[in-house]
Amino acid sequence: MIIDLPSTTTSALNKKLVEIREQGGQVALGRVLTLVIVADDDAKLEDAIEAANGASREHPSRVIVVAKGARTAAPRIDGQIRVGGDAGASEVIVLRLYGPLAAQGQSAVVPLLLPDAPIVCWWPGAGPKDPAKDPLGELAQRRITDSAAEKNPVKALSTRAKAYTAGDTDLAWTRLTRWRAQLVSALDLPPFEKVTGATVTGEADSPSTELLAGWLAEYLKVPVKRVKSSGAAGIISVTLNRRSGAVELHRPDGRVGTLTQPGQPTRRIALQRRDNQDCLIEELRRLDPDEVYETSLHGLSKITSGTNGKTGAPAKADVTSPAAAAAASGSKK
Repeated sequence: MIIDLPSTTTSALNKKLVEIREQGGQVALGRVLTLVIVADDDAKLEDAIEAANGASREHPSRVIVVAKGARTAAPRIDGQIRVGGDAGASEVIVLRLYGPLAAQGQSAVVPLLLPDAPIVCWWPGAGPKDPAKDPLGELAQRRITDSAAEKNPVKALSTRAKAYTAGDTDLAWTRLTRWRAQLVSALDLPPFEKVTGATVTGEADSPSTELLAGWLAEYLKVPVKRVKSSGAAGIISVTLNRRSGAVELHRPDGRVGTLTQPGQPTRRIALQRRDNQDCLIEELRRLDPDEVYETSLHGLSKITSGTNGKTGAPAKADVTSPAAAAAASGSKK
């Protein structure tokens, strides 16, 4: 059910919510958090709401959408309430703010927050340079941005790394979960040798590739080369150099990866690119600071750059000794 309230107030919206609960049995008592979505009022807004509806089936919540409309229009709030099948396991309140009110999202949101419930703020498109100092970000325990949605993703990631505050996170980081799990699992298999270096290859403007390289540099304490390629979207491959040969995880098509390492059979692994709903579900599972993400941001300054002429091909592993060269050569397909 969708109820439109044009040219309304937050008081009228709250009154209507109470009326809906009394008449239809919709309650907010089971909501575990308030999710505030901040975005422009454009064609992509519904995609963000749909992702939040899907995530609410695992994390029942009140979703407040702050949709910024035309700044030159007369000041007004067009409200909309969605419940039932149009809101997943949540209740969705859409606030379309026009004119000077477009910059007053905090004042419009505060009266609609659930009492004593954690607040998560999500910018599915372009977000603030410093989320913790944004008026809406100041209300939240967790602040979710997406560097991949910015005009210059890598620059946006670098800017947020400098402004990091506990509670910040990025969907570009969440998209790495499967990659990190596979790499850690591969190193748990024999031979149990120290990694001497790593190469991460990916799209030139992929913030996830940058974060993966930073994570490896910070936790493995080895030189990490970040190779830029135009052959495929996102991350293409990761190579971890060891004395007996390289561990290589290669995903040229954005869907299926191939894991190769000495002494082990070649494995095909599902590594399809994760959508916003999947990433949002994962982020809402924890409301405490993500220390691993913070540490990986510190690792961004430790990676070196390189180029790869082959479209979609993994970069060659750096070889530091004749024995390692022979082992690495034998491990290639």
